[in-house]
Amino acid sequence: MPVTHIVSAPMQGTVVSIDVRPGDVVRPGQQVAVLESMKMEHVVTAEHHGVVDDVVVTIGTTVAPGEPLLTLTPVGGTVATVGADDDAAEMDPASVRADLAAVLDRHERTRDDHRTDAVARRHGARRRTARENVADLLDEGSFLEYGPLVVAAQRGRRSLEELIERTPADGLVGGVGTIDGRSAVAMSYDYTVLAGTQGLLGHEKKDRLFELAERRRLPVVFFTEGGGGRPGDTDGLAVSGLDTLAFHLFARLSGLVPLIGIASGYCFAGNAAILGCCDVVIGVAGTNIAMGGPAMIEGGGLGTYEPTEVGPFDVQVANGVIDIAVDDDADAVSAAKRYLSYFTGVTADWRCGDQDRLRHLVPEHRSRVYDVRAVIDVMFDTASVLELRRGWAPGIVTSLARVEGRPLGVVANDPAHLGGAIDVDGADKGARFLQLCDAFDLPVLFLCDTPGFMVGPEHEARAAVRHLARLFVTGANLTVPFGTIVLRKGYGLGAQAMAGGSFKAPEFCVSWPTGEFGGMNLEGAVRLSHARELAAIADPDERERTFRSMVERQYEAGAAMNIAMHFEIDDVIDPAESRSWISSLLVGRDARARDGKKRPNLDTW
Repeated sequence: MPVTHIVSAPMQGTVVSIDVRPGDVVRPGQQVAVLESMKMEHVVTAEHHGVVDDVVVTIGTTVAPGEPLLTLTPVGGTVATVGADDDAAEMDPASVRADLAAVLDRHERTRDDHRTDAVARRHGARRRTARENVADLLDEGSFLEYGPLVVAAQRGRRSLEELIERTPADGLVGGVGTIDGRSAVAMSYDYTVLAGTQGLLGHEKKDRLFELAERRRLPVVFFTEGGGGRPGDTDGLAVSGLDTLAFHLFARLSGLVPLIGIASGYCFAGNAAILGCCDVVIGVAGTNIAMGGPAMIEGGGLGTYEPTEVGPFDVQVANGVIDIAVDDDADAVSAAKRYLSYFTGVTADWRCGDQDRLRHLVPEHRSRVYDVRAVIDVMFDTASVLELRRGWAPGIVTSLARVEGRPLGVVANDPAHLGGAIDVDGADKGARFLQLCDAFDLPVLFLCDTPGFMVGPEHEARAAVRHLARLFVTGANLTVPFGTIVLRKGYGLGAQAMAGGSFKAPEFCVSWPTGEFGGMNLEGAVRLSHARELAAIADPDERERTFRSMVERQYEAGAAMNIAMHFEIDDVIDPAESRSWISSLLVGRDARARDGKKRPNLDTW
């Protein structure tokens, strides 16, 4: 008697399909029935070659686990099969099913290749698309886009087909990728989609990516071109939209991860608010940046303006809004990558110029001006210096740089502006830069050449007392190593501010041979301390000769060598040896791992 094989129910369920009949020949793995359990369909297959003897259930029958469904009489040898399931046939891995084809087509409609008219207009204006900028920023093939299939929340006023065609990704391209091998969040408003305005779903995408940046400690690079909030979205219950979380979440990232904003074209209102929260603003020539665009200005009864009249590029460079000015989008991407590199560790491949040149860059004549940027370029690794806010507060030079491949921040006085005196803007610029360095564990070098703080009634009218004191309270609370090299003048409170508040506060305070020191401007000191003696000299020529003699003695007393002999500074050094002192701030001082912020936030100004 042949053995009968029983095909049983593998679980409790309802029979929804019987795929064979008595007399059919089946093979192992062939589908013979389908059961539905918990709203899911489960295929039942045969385990043996055989001929169907009997089907013992009907469609609609509820069966228990192990209950027979049909019986088979086994057959030997090669058998023909009847009713073989297409799913059981060998699949071509390269084949594309209908459901996948629909997804691929939908993604393709978001790409630049599909949007040829919009791309042509963009290129006609000599601008790159949002996707081109993101692709240039990130390592090839690394971009994982979030929310590419969303469209503007305007189903109440436009057809879905129109929204798919005209509002891909709701005008915000964003996701995660790598920059030089390190993960980062990259985001860009798409000006070809409703003028880069901020839509409801775009805000939700920002929220998602900002939270991801916080959770994974990822830097954010944001291209912020666009017109601000979008009033035309209809698919929601929002009235004012003031409960939008994006600005809160982005501002909360300040001081936790590097934030880089890139402004190109028009950047108004909400887009500008995002930009203003960034640690560094990279501005492309021709951009306009403003917290309120023309429509908002006119709506407030403040006049009618063309977009190009509001917050133009030259103004925003000169007033300090733009940290790094560049010529085009490609330069902006390059600057963003370069800026980020200072926060990612040591560069192995470095070189530096002839350090002997430093011996001759500061003139022996104490009142002869010189180029402090030439000093900086020679002192640090070749091509490693990136200056921030060059167009604003010229008396203070703030730069990121490297020594032996290790990054640090540099704050220098520029004697070409006000003789190096620190004014209100210079103090703000320097203090904010110190916050940036401290927040992200970059040691700081001060290059001091200042006659002190700028004084005078006009300067005091600008709240100098408060602004200048920012250098003291910020410098005194640095948690990173810092040092001071005095290039020439080191006078008064300004000099102390270039050393964290005291020449004993830095890890070192050394001077070049050209250094000169005093509690205040020496001419002023003589006039104050010897006013009675000088007034007693009747002959004007004799009075002037006496005055000059007193000043010369003060200069001799304040010369670097004498100051070092009294141990008010640590040493007078050969300028060519400056890098050795700087290296002491950097070597063996790897940044300590930390879970959160060192500072609650970075001052936006």
